[in-house]
Amino acid sequence: MRDTELPLHAIELLAPARDADTGIAAIDHGADAVYIGGPAFGARQAAGNAMEEIRRLCDYAHRYHARVFMALNTLFKDDEIEKARSLAFEAAKAGVDVLIIQDMGLLQGPLPDIELHASTQCDIRTPEKCAFLEKVGFSQIVVARELDLDAIRACRQALRKTRIEYFVHGALCVSLSGRCYMSEAMLGRSANRGACAQLCRLPYDVYTENGQRLATRSHVLSLKDNNQSANLEALIDAGVSSFKIEGRLKDIDYVKNITAYYRQAIDRILARRPDLCRSSDGRTRTTFTPDPAKSF
Repeated sequence: MRDTELPLHAIELLAPARDADTGIAAIDHGADAVYIGGPAFGARQAAGNAMEEIRRLCDYAHRYHARVFMALNTLFKDDEIEKARSLAFEAAKAGVDVLIIQDMGLLQGPLPDIELHASTQCDIRTPEKCAFLEKVGFSQIVVARELDLDAIRACRQALRKTRIEYFVHGALCVSLSGRCYMSEAMLGRSANRGACAQLCRLPYDVYTENGQRLATRSHVLSLKDNNQSANLEALIDAGVSSFKIEGRLKDIDYVKNITAYYRQAIDRILARRPDLCRSSDGRTRTTFTPDPAKSF
């Protein structure tokens, strides 16, 4: 086990960071880990960061044994693999603890001695896929957010030491995780290349095959935001070790509010569950009452 790898009973709150300042704010408001985009190849093209900024975030996070994940989770073209590999080594040198990966081609050559996490873009929904990802070296996997408790439990039973990460808050895709091709088909902007146009958020007119109008300018493809705060303990008991907040494009106020909200919810569970522990050493006290209804 690498120094940064966590046991299954260490519960992690993982917050998004569009930049270093947002990541630092997330840690200040209770995050055990943050995930951030690097200079290239992140699944959010608009949320890239220079490596020096990531180094600054790592230096701050490590004071509290918090971890920094860097998203390297697009699909690569053949002529991009070596650049992506070079970024992986730069990230490790900057202090990044974890690389989030989608493209298995990156595993076919040398990588730094760093934790690898399988991205939500990998569409992880079966025990067989979980077992495969553990076998090839992933220490944490983001299972599909469409899974119910029984499916998560089945994934947990297929794993030995690899931890399960699960999205508990934020936007939901109308498609299956990592398998939406709407943006690519309509605009040539691939979600798996970090360029999703989020066409599912737009209003549409809906017609039957006979031409009867069923809806006018309706957001029929835009799902309500995810909020699993009432189900955290059930998710823990099903096998989830890392609770992930969606939103690398969200502003700093959103991240502060939602991170503090989940920090308090998780701490209430940890206070009465001696079999569990927090994954970082930071302790936080907020001067406001976090409310997920106040930021989107």
